[in-house]
Amino acid sequence: MNGPEDGDPVDNDPGDPDQDDSQRDVVLDTEAEVACPYCGETAVIGLDPGGGAAQEYVEDCPVCCRPWRVRVRYDEDGAAEVWVEQS
Repeated sequence: MNGPEDGDPVDNDPGDPDQDDSQRDVVLDTEAEVACPYCGETAVIGLDPGGGAAQEYVEDCPVCCRPWRVRVRYDEDGAAEVWVEQS
């Protein structure tokens, strides 16, 4: 049987019923569109998937420069749920 030790790539077919969820590649969101809680303008912000499944940090609005408290939560499929509020 061919495998990574033979130099062949590992088969990560998401439709393969013989493959469990732990072998599935999950792609995490790296950006999100949010509305500023001060000025109401929308902006796309970068997300750091390496920061963990639940994150909280402060980032300034790129339009009005006021600080946001950003909260990010990744689900098991890699989708990010993002909230911004006045900081």
